[in-house]
Amino acid sequence: MSDKHTPSGHDAHGATGPSATKKIVSILALGVVPILLVIWLIGQYKAIEGQGGNSSMSEEAVAARIQKVGMLSLGATSSEPKTGEQVFKAQCTTCHSAGLVGAPKFGDAAAWAPRIKTGYEALLNSALKGKGNMTPQGGGAFADDEVARAVVYMANAGGAKFEEPAASAATATAAASAPQAGASAAK
Repeated sequence: MSDKHTPSGHDAHGATGPSATKKIVSILALGVVPILLVIWLIGQYKAIEGQGGNSSMSEEAVAARIQKVGMLSLGATSSEPKTGEQVFKAQCTTCHSAGLVGAPKFGDAAAWAPRIKTGYEALLNSALKGKGNMTPQGGGAFADDEVARAVVYMANAGGAKFEEPAASAATATAAASAPQAGASAAK
């Protein structure tokens, strides 16, 4: 009626089995091995330090490791001042070649005549500060004297006889350090 119980079935639980061995190995791996690794690393550090210091910690080595990876430069880095034609081709041609949004077309004497009558200073002021649909400097990032050259270039193509403005002191200094390109103006 009742099943026989033998003590041998319970004895298996009391003996060291695979699960107890796994626990011992885990404790050693998680506790003892990291401590031994830290002791070894400290010994290595002390050995290097005893040999005259760690050259990878010198100021030069640290500076080399933390230097900038790259640099972003906005705008042209050339120190050579742009000619009126170069500025026109880079910035003004979009509107002035096609006569967009009321801009006088390049070379159209009839469209430029009333503007030329206002004089060079008025044209330059409009170019630098903007007028109508044109933003200041036509949205460009040129020096004022480069914009002035572009104004002279366009106005002279439309019938004016303006003199090309001299370079400013800052532009003249930069131009002295770089070769000057010949200015071309349409007559």
